[in-house]
Amino acid sequence: MKKKSRIDYTLFVLVIFLVICGLVLLFSTSAYNGRVKFNDSSYYFKKQLFATVLGFIAMIIVSRMDYHRVLALAPALYILSLMLSLAVLFIGDEYNGSKRWLSLGPLSFQPSEYAKLAVILFLAYLIERSKKKTTGLGFMLKILASVLPIIALVGSNNLSTAIIILGIAVITIFVSNPRYLPFIGIGCAGIGLVAVFLGMESYRMERLAIWRNPEGYEKGFQTIQGLYAIGSGGIFGKGLGSSLQKLGFVPEAQNDMIFSIICEETGLVGASLVILLFVLLVWRLMVISTHAPDLSGALIAAGIMGHMAIQVILNIAVVTNTIPNTGITLPFVSYGGTSVLFLLSEMGMALSVSRQML
Repeated sequence: MKKKSRIDYTLFVLVIFLVICGLVLLFSTSAYNGRVKFNDSSYYFKKQLFATVLGFIAMIIVSRMDYHRVLALAPALYILSLMLSLAVLFIGDEYNGSKRWLSLGPLSFQPSEYAKLAVILFLAYLIERSKKKTTGLGFMLKILASVLPIIALVGSNNLSTAIIILGIAVITIFVSNPRYLPFIGIGCAGIGLVAVFLGMESYRMERLAIWRNPEGYEKGFQTIQGLYAIGSGGIFGKGLGSSLQKLGFVPEAQNDMIFSIICEETGLVGASLVILLFVLLVWRLMVISTHAPDLSGALIAAGIMGHMAIQVILNIAVVTNTIPNTGITLPFVSYGGTSVLFLLSEMGMALSVSRQML
């Protein structure tokens, strides 16, 4: 087997484009909030840029590593994610009513972002080392059961990330299994699991009511203003930096609802180009998975592909009020240092697999 000596430049260039576009759009969206809250219009941009630089360093380092060596550490990385997620429940920091952060001195991070990468590696490790056939229902349930602890821990305070982790698990198992019928049962079980988490907290049921009738609830204000932003953008938008809805009408516009400001400022054309970049990124990850030299490489690339696809689809669906608001960020674009750091680390893993593509 002849190994490639260089990285997949198509994926690398797509990541560069997405990161640059994300930083530009974030600066435009966050300038008002930064000036009002911190007297610095570039406050959010500078913090995101710092995390992005760290992420690129991590991506380059990881891309030059043999992913098989990283995979050998998968059980330890998964146990660490369980410990960090458990720590959030007891000593986590709470912001905007959500306890999702851990502080290490002056720095804070979201363990749930790390958990996504840890789960991708752990699932690839389990499936690749299984001595049994991967076609049995028992095998699939066993693999799903192995990630239920992290889903339960994360889902207790971050349902959206728990849904993403569950989706990653289903996609990874699907790639390793040539059969289709068992996934109908798994899908029904997944819907039931999500329903249980929804019923555990009253505010989640309230979100369903707000989704059905945002005008009838005070908390539907964000959704309505986001839809106003999308509708007012038209075909070509108002121009970069010219959004009105980001001036306090869409709360925390630089976070989950940033796509609505993109639509307002760049219109249908700009929003479509952003979506196209994500489509190309998912396509390239699929190519890497298809041409990976072994099952573990294929599963790693497929898991990353599933993560990207699920998160992008859910974020845009939330912003357009297609599904209830679940607090999901837009990868590489929404503000979040932990998110961009681990997303770029995931891209490094995909680049590592691409170095050995057949």
